[in-house]
Amino acid sequence: MSDTKFRWGILGPGSIAKKFATGLTVLPGHELVAVGSTSQERADAFAAEFGAGKAYGSHEELVADPEIDAIYAARPHTMHAQDALRCIEAGKPVIVEKPFTVNERQARSVVDAARSKGVFVLEAMWSRFFPLTREVRKLVADGAVGEPRMLQCDFGFRAGVNPEGRLFNPALAGGGLLDVGVYALSFSSMIFGEPTKIASLAQTGSTGVDEQCAAVLMHKGGEISMVAGAIRTTTPQEAWIVGTDGKIRIPCPFWNPRSYTLSRGGQDEVHEIAVEGNGYEFEALEVEKCVRAGLVESPDLPLDETISIVRTMDIMRAQWGLKYPGEE
Repeated sequence: MSDTKFRWGILGPGSIAKKFATGLTVLPGHELVAVGSTSQERADAFAAEFGAGKAYGSHEELVADPEIDAIYAARPHTMHAQDALRCIEAGKPVIVEKPFTVNERQARSVVDAARSKGVFVLEAMWSRFFPLTREVRKLVADGAVGEPRMLQCDFGFRAGVNPEGRLFNPALAGGGLLDVGVYALSFSSMIFGEPTKIASLAQTGSTGVDEQCAAVLMHKGGEISMVAGAIRTTTPQEAWIVGTDGKIRIPCPFWNPRSYTLSRGGQDEVHEIAVEGNGYEFEALEVEKCVRAGLVESPDLPLDETISIVRTMDIMRAQWGLKYPGEE
């Protein structure tokens, strides 16, 4: 590993990968050195756009490159486990686009492999690593709102129905829960931990995936989270944390935060934290910090927590009777 540069490879040159590559441009100590795709033409175009020196027409060539310090795996949901395992087998630290995997069984296979091989792996839940998110988390832990009791969080947008696209295609694990509802679940997990009781509902569309969903979660201390996700309904996209002595509101978009309001004692305090890039740089910095420290997982998003979030989504889908092709 270079002492001066942290060198990245990108597996899957899609739209999310472009956002990650853009985020790297504000980090002088980070460099995109290679991109891998099943299409040499797409790899060449992506490399040219973002200044990567190498473009591979196969994923195997990318993960075998000895000059890559970590890989960002950005293909659709159903490929996350496969891509993560490929990187782990090659000994390459990997950050896997959210959702981490389609189901808990896949998540456990990835985590078990990472721990067995001693290879770093992280879900690319980029919103968790913003300075503002970290500050809010610390405020709650330090008692800024008293005892936190309730949380409300949603992420929904209205997309046009494309039965073959990743949002609506069951074969690609489409639906609102895995695409954006996972943000709300991750936020709830960050504040209250894993739920002990889950009551959820979903409206499924013509392709059979959830177009909007909502859940009420009970946590071990009696705390309650109300979360929602949608791909056919635009929601406020805010997050609220309510405690015995105050509340915190992160306005839209809570998943790409720039400000929050702390309300207590009849006073509202608005806090803003500027972001230089597009926000993806913060998860890249987390990976570098952990890999250079020789860690197998991030202390701020441990692998057991990632598994528990996937497990919550499994339980919700079971309540709706939603299984994806190939699931038992």
